[in-house]
Amino acid sequence: MPSLKDLKNRIESVKNTRKITKAMQMVAAAKLRRAQDAAEASRPYADRMATVIAGLSAAVAGSESAPRLLIGTGADQKHLLVVMTSERGLAGGFNSSIVKLARQRADLLRAQGKDVTILTVGKKGREQLKREYGNLFVSHVDLSEVKRVGYDNARAIADDILERFEAGGFDVATIFYNRFESVISQIPTARQIIPAEAAAGEADAALALYDYEPSEETILADLLPRSVATQIFAALLENAASEQGARMTAMDNATRNAGDMIDRLTTVYNRSRQAAITKELIEIISGAEAL
Repeated sequence: MPSLKDLKNRIESVKNTRKITKAMQMVAAAKLRRAQDAAEASRPYADRMATVIAGLSAAVAGSESAPRLLIGTGADQKHLLVVMTSERGLAGGFNSSIVKLARQRADLLRAQGKDVTILTVGKKGREQLKREYGNLFVSHVDLSEVKRVGYDNARAIADDILERFEAGGFDVATIFYNRFESVISQIPTARQIIPAEAAAGEADAALALYDYEPSEETILADLLPRSVATQIFAALLENAASEQGARMTAMDNATRNAGDMIDRLTTVYNRSRQAAITKELIEIISGAEAL
């Protein structure tokens, strides 16, 4: 059994850990509100962009002059998976859930004989994937020095992806991220960004509302690259909110577990201390009786 000194040191150590996890929980809670507001504010713009793209896409369907970003390369052999995770850990299953979804997609595509390449955003996803899929990596985006993700960061990632597409590096690009629902719920999401996909019903709604000047093809040529950047930016904002929500929940659980451990260790310490005192009393009494 550990000595009283060892138990006391252990209790102090766990108390210090609880102070750290409690502080991290409070920091995450403070950051969450701003990140959540940014993610929710971006959704109407991303949804409206998708609706406009859908309407334009329906208008040029079957046209030989339609942009490649819309109709694709005509093949479905090369796939680029853009795995977007965080730069820091201690966020529960936030990063693991994204990596798990990306791993499932990569395994499925490879089983079908497809060529898969991976672009990682955030070092935590890269660390989890590099052992098994390191030979598939083509690039990495480090956001560790970025204090607050902005549109410029999304634009840089989009430019890299678009350059690879124009160079024939892939036929289909899909981004993986967590969509924020609540503090305790973040949904792993895979979204195809190249070629552009439209949800059912979006095209009809857009066609009913808009007439376009100049031609749809001309507008799409300029709008599609912006759409890619917009979707990436929205995903980065969703990830930022999801990360803080997951970290807040994880640190709250860690704080509670530390409190439970302190209670258990304190009980053991008190029992050991009581046993030691009882033993000393017995020794004193026995010595007195011997006299």
